[in-house]
Amino acid sequence: MNYPCTFTDQMGHQITLPHLPRRIISLVPSQTELLFDLGLDDRIVGITKFCIHPTDQVKQKPIVGGTKNFHFETIAQLRPDLIIGNKEENYKEGIEQLQQDYPVWMSDIYQLEEALQMMQQLGELTSTEPKAAELVSTIKNRFADFTPATPGISTAYFIWRKPYMAVGENNIIDHMLQRCGFSNCFAHLARYPEITTDQLRQANPLLILLSSEPYPFREKHITEFQELCPQALVKVVDGEMFSWYGSRLLQAPAYLEQVIKEVQQELSR
Repeated sequence: MNYPCTFTDQMGHQITLPHLPRRIISLVPSQTELLFDLGLDDRIVGITKFCIHPTDQVKQKPIVGGTKNFHFETIAQLRPDLIIGNKEENYKEGIEQLQQDYPVWMSDIYQLEEALQMMQQLGELTSTEPKAAELVSTIKNRFADFTPATPGISTAYFIWRKPYMAVGENNIIDHMLQRCGFSNCFAHLARYPEITTDQLRQANPLLILLSSEPYPFREKHITEFQELCPQALVKVVDGEMFSWYGSRLLQAPAYLEQVIKEVQQELSR
């Protein structure tokens, strides 16, 4: 590739790189894991406090704040030549401030197809196209063999407690629920609606999924929801498998199929 080179991100912004990026900061946990899986360990100079995979490698990297509160002085000291973020997970004001000083490439992901596009584009940005193409091909193949639940199962997916917040429409979790054959009973609402106990009872889902993130739902919370919806099957699920749109998608199909199998078995009893 001949530099300087111009790239367009998933929000339509253009960035120009004077040379191959060698000092990369990632502001999104799932994309951080992807960058490591693309073999960029030596070129990653900063991550957020929520970047937890791959476990051993992230421990060696400087923290530049959270996904919604950047430490600008730390970022300046790290002298990045590329910053990678996401429209939903990062905050607009912080990204705009960074864009004044650095090339910032933003993803914007609602479905699997956009996640795969992001991987291909980051491969181009970092000159790791062969590895990115291999990841994309493997993920495509694993989802091609994916078998959803039939008939569809009325489902509520919760991401927060006090107040209760569920998954609505137009986000990657809703997309994954659809792929599983789990019919999101709050898909007609906002992207992440606050839900009252009356709304939940009226929705009357057959299945309630409690995500392990961002709120750390545990087995102890199952009874709480069971009392609100005695007819529902309530399960705690690995939120990363429903919401991480980087290389964790390699593991998602097998995990989601296991969830589907367990749900079908338990509902048929």
